[in-house]
Amino acid sequence: QGAQIIVFPEDGIHGFNFTRSSIYPYLDFVLHSHSGKWNPCREPYLFNDTEVIQRLSCMALKNKIFLVANLGTKQPCEHTDPHCPPDGRYQFNTNVAFDDDGTLVATYRKHNLYFEYAFDTPPEPDYKHFDTPFAGKFGMFTCFDILFFEPAVNLIRQYNLKQIVYPTAWMNQLPLLSAVEFQQAFATAFNVNILAANIHHPTLGMTGSGIYTPVKSFIYHNMESYGGKLIVAEIPVITMDHETNLESNERFRENLHDSCRTFTSTSLDDQVCLKEQEETPGRVSEKGNEQLPPTFYAEMMYDNFTFVPVWGEKGELRVCANTLCCYLNYRRAVLTDELYALGVFDGLHTVHGTYYVQACALVKCGGLSFSSCGQEVTDATALIDFQLWGNMSTPYIFPLLLTSGITLDFADHMGWKNNHYFMSKNRTSSGLLTAALYGRWYEKD
Repeated sequence: QGAQIIVFPEDGIHGFNFTRSSIYPYLDFVLHSHSGKWNPCREPYLFNDTEVIQRLSCMALKNKIFLVANLGTKQPCEHTDPHCPPDGRYQFNTNVAFDDDGTLVATYRKHNLYFEYAFDTPPEPDYKHFDTPFAGKFGMFTCFDILFFEPAVNLIRQYNLKQIVYPTAWMNQLPLLSAVEFQQAFATAFNVNILAANIHHPTLGMTGSGIYTPVKSFIYHNMESYGGKLIVAEIPVITMDHETNLESNERFRENLHDSCRTFTSTSLDDQVCLKEQEETPGRVSEKGNEQLPPTFYAEMMYDNFTFVPVWGEKGELRVCANTLCCYLNYRRAVLTDELYALGVFDGLHTVHGTYYVQACALVKCGGLSFSSCGQEVTDATALIDFQLWGNMSTPYIFPLLLTSGITLDFADHMGWKNNHYFMSKNRTSSGLLTAALYGRWYEKD
């Protein structure tokens, strides 16, 4: 099909559920400090235990295609090395990249392991990228790495990378961390193209791959059948060296003490001015006699979110936790019997990994009771015009917009305005599942 580069998923060659010793026979030897001049297909006898690497190299050479794959690798170490494991060897979860001549041009050792007891964390983060004649430099990291500053964010910023290859074995977690949802948000937030290959394993909740640009996606997400799919797309190379959305955000905290924040309202022309007044939930609001909707708590993705229900055909809501306040203006085309809620979380996430999250999330609840908010939902019918914003304390905001059937939509407008990050959408393409600003406050991890 004329492809110039192909990316394979994490764990795709060796599979799952290994111990440190049971995976050992499947590990290839790779010298990670290698200068990038070795061609395993042409020089197979340079090192022992390189069968997998040789096969991959020959595929790249024979088909004249850049190839990225994930495998397990081993590296002997001396006991004088303070990091050296007791069995005298390192075992790494490794990505390898070959050019279209079969030469090994980059190796990357996964830094943020996700309960992978067969593997070691490398002593230092790898910042790995390789050059291509068709799209310039590609950066490389793996799966769980996407949620952390090291090495993913640092790599992109240090080397001003615009294209990323990303093998993953991602277990979907709705409503905020489904694979295609977060992969798309990452491409948008960093203004990069991402080639994300996820292993297809529905019983483990692993599904959802895509080729993403900041404004368009080609995805495959299928929980029903075991058939995988090759995604092929032609996308524009991002070359602009102008600042990414995030870098211009770095200076966003200049005048944090405006008493009045202006935001484009849902009609996008008249300005709404918000006074930072303290309102106690349930108190009669300024405008008249209508009661403010009650706040309630519910667990969403193991975090205790503070929610307000999204009732009626239109309204303006605010909900706060710690230093974070989230605001929503909304209008529904047709009132459906679905419960939606606006939630906020500002704290350390501690289950299946430890990392600090600031999130403002409009989600469809699992049922009609408050306690069902935060549950995993895959289908919705409500079409909602909305504007969502929050006074985030971090510049790293991932805008999530997920619609019925785990499909993606794109916001009409998003960005910083008066020290708040906002996202607006006039009518989602299908029923809304999640519209969220997922902030990562890396310094507080």
